[in-house]
Amino acid sequence: MDLGSVIEFLDNKTILVTGATGYLAKVFVEKVLRVQPNVKKLYLLLRAADANSAMERLNKEVIGKDLFKVLRERYGASLNSFVSEKMTPIPGDISREDLGIKDSNLRNEMLKDIDVVINFAATTNFDERYDVALGINTLGALHVLNFAKKCLKIRMLVHVSTAYVCGEDTGLILEKPFPMGEGKKGNSKIDIEEEKKLVQEKLNELESENASEKEITAIMKDFGIERARALGWPNTYVFTKAMAEMLLVHMKENLPLLIIRPTMITSTYKQPFPGWIEGVRTIDSVIVGYGKRKITCFVSSPRSILDVIPADMVVNGIIVAMATRYQKQSSEIIYQIGSSLRNPLKFSNIHDFAYRYFSANPWIDKEGSPVKIGKGIVLSSMTSFHMYMAVCFQLPLKAFELATILVLKEYQDKYRLLDRKVKLVQRLVDLYKSYLFFEGIFDDTNLEKLRTEARLRSLEVEEMDEFNFDPTTIDWEDYMMGVHIPGLVKYTM
Repeated sequence: MDLGSVIEFLDNKTILVTGATGYLAKVFVEKVLRVQPNVKKLYLLLRAADANSAMERLNKEVIGKDLFKVLRERYGASLNSFVSEKMTPIPGDISREDLGIKDSNLRNEMLKDIDVVINFAATTNFDERYDVALGINTLGALHVLNFAKKCLKIRMLVHVSTAYVCGEDTGLILEKPFPMGEGKKGNSKIDIEEEKKLVQEKLNELESENASEKEITAIMKDFGIERARALGWPNTYVFTKAMAEMLLVHMKENLPLLIIRPTMITSTYKQPFPGWIEGVRTIDSVIVGYGKRKITCFVSSPRSILDVIPADMVVNGIIVAMATRYQKQSSEIIYQIGSSLRNPLKFSNIHDFAYRYFSANPWIDKEGSPVKIGKGIVLSSMTSFHMYMAVCFQLPLKAFELATILVLKEYQDKYRLLDRKVKLVQRLVDLYKSYLFFEGIFDDTNLEKLRTEARLRSLEVEEMDEFNFDPTTIDWEDYMMGVHIPGLVKYTM
């Protein structure tokens, strides 16, 4: 398959995109509109009360972003008419049947026209409320599948998952589906209907106790972590995404299904321009915190490989995989898009890049003063982290003991604030520790087949560059120092 046929694949297609205000979904939408203006229609499902609210979100949270500046420069004053012709915002909710689309005429129109459904929708909080995560990540994926099955022209469902559905597996992690109902801890079994029942029972119990919304949120967050770890996953996010994959593979019937498993997604590598990012993503919280001198220690194993991949490479991989599977029915349904196998990046490299960047380009605080950073301390185990925390907070805790005797409210208030900060840090490290000490490498054999085929059949360097998803082309030092960290500073810090 030559890359010219990738652009041809998008010609005159009608695509439903769920989770359209999410980071990766926006990069996908921009790419499609930029490379193939003859796409027929992009239906964008957004959580909104009505059509006006959906349009407002589309304009503010999608089209209004810097990401679309290349399209704005290309179309100028005619951008609005182009967008209105090609994009239709749909108010809905994937946690509901028929995706919560209330307008029956619009729903019927979609069912007649849609060629491809791509599900980006997800809540990515590691410790999301279990009822919320189950409703969106697991049952939402099932609702998307059921809707796709009703589409008369449907040729494919693309589900964007995460490579970390593997839990805490080690070694080479293959592009294989999960057996339905099989847990990762011992002989544990997963019954998704039972999980729904447990969630409802817990909510009923809290309601009977007249728990406040804040209490319910805290308890349901802990309940999600508890269920995930009981069955062998480190957090609610990857657990609910793993259950989604089980449901989709088990219930897809004859519908062609692509499951895309990206690793940690970072800023754009080249397209539509280098360095665009939205929000502070997984590893970025460490970089940003370090640059602002809020983080002075790094917790990671010396052996840990950090699997990151730029957002535009993920989208390029998705589109090429879609085009290939659209043309031929292949046995592969799972594509892992990452870098750890072919171009590994160590966590220690991130520490070095961040130190060098912020030493040369210090962050300017609210007072206009440059923030001077130190080299930082690297803690190679959870034991050393707990010892570090104990030493760091020894003196403030003694101050609190004195404050208790003197009954000085000022010191007590300071202690309470400090105590909350300590607990927050400990919770964050607990949530992220499985990734800080992760020892898996993600196989990408299926994706490499696509890369090989593209290299063999494409003659134009420009075509290869347009849909590049080869991690070996990334110089990590150049990308991190010259693209990603500057992007973080510009768009998030």
